Amino acid sequence: MTHPFLDLAPLSAARFAAIEDRVARLLGTAQNVVIMQGEALLPLEGAIRGTAGPGTTALNVITGPYGQTFGDWLRDCGARVIDVVVPFHTAVRARQIHDALKRHPEVDFVSLVHAEAATGNTNPVAEIGEVVRRHGALFYLDAVASIGAEPVLPDAWGVDLCVIGAQKAMGGPAGVSAVSVSERAWARMAANPGAPRRSYLSLLDWKERWIDGGRRALPHAPAQLEMLALEACVERIEADGPDVVMARHRGAALATRAGAVALGGGLEPYVHEARDAAPVATTLRTPSGVEASEIVARALASDPALPLAAGGGALAKEMIRVNHYGKDATAGAVRGSLAALGAALAEKGLTVDVEAALRAVDDIIAA
Repeated sequence: MTHPFLDLAPLSAARFAAIEDRVARLLGTAQNVVIMQGEALLPLEGAIRGTAGPGTTALNVITGPYGQTFGDWLRDCGARVIDVVVPFHTAVRARQIHDALKRHPEVDFVSLVHAEAATGNTNPVAEIGEVVRRHGALFYLDAVASIGAEPVLPDAWGVDLCVIGAQKAMGGPAGVSAVSVSERAWARMAANPGAPRRSYLSLLDWKERWIDGGRRALPHAPAQLEMLALEACVERIEADGPDVVMARHRGAALATRAGAVALGGGLEPYVHEARDAAPVATTLRTPSGVEASEIVARALASDPALPLAAGGGALAKEMIRVNHYGKDATAGAVRGSLAALGAALAEKGLTVDVEAALRAVDDIIAA
């Protein structure tokens, strides 16, 4: 008996290259795009280890947990790291990057997360890119959460290494990711004696064995299911139109924020200003004495499919995350999440107005 998920014909090099080209068009980039056969941490780490090492001075922006991870990798590579730490309830400003680079003219590498799904904020990459480009540093961007939910334009923004993944707003699996690489970044890797070679982390291996050979022979067997899923994600975005998909995410974010305020019960947006709030996830702060993880558990007991999660680590006590991305960037997912949270808060004796929350959601979606 045949099975569509098991009895697959081999994925050809031509098909692999065609999927890379479609990802490049989605990013609006003329840079090389390499699709890597693993979750986005693979190219995120590979890009840092390929371009940073002793002698690198990195400005690492921390607006959430991934920024902290990048700083750890950079230090492990032997780079000198200057952290710009921003409270997780806000976003970094281009002026802060300008001032940091003025204080540290030796910086030659800048790392930034576009949207931090874990903390619910998003950073103004276009403005920051202008600052970094004037300074001349290599610009590394984690756009894993933002791709599909808001514009991601590495060429226009001067991004040298732009990493994306399929598992958030693209609505796909976590097992495949991609990175666009500028000529400056390739040159930095080629000159870096510590860049991974003959390694699963190595972007240089992909360049030498795949790109430089005209993309005719794959360096190893591709993950067929994940590649086909990535192709399907891009096809769906192309069919709906990127602007429509982004508007859907933006609408879900605005509706969640407005609905949470109308709900009451002491729940309030974790990210203070709407302009700093990511379109992929809305984070909410629980009132004093109410454990976020308990509220989320009660809400999920009513419907385990709701896109709700408590914050990670210490944030599990105070942060609720509504993950309205991909298939959950809908009014239904937002309405269901707020209704379940309202019921859970009411069980704790807090006064909520679920009907007002749902009306606020509907008003935003209608607008």
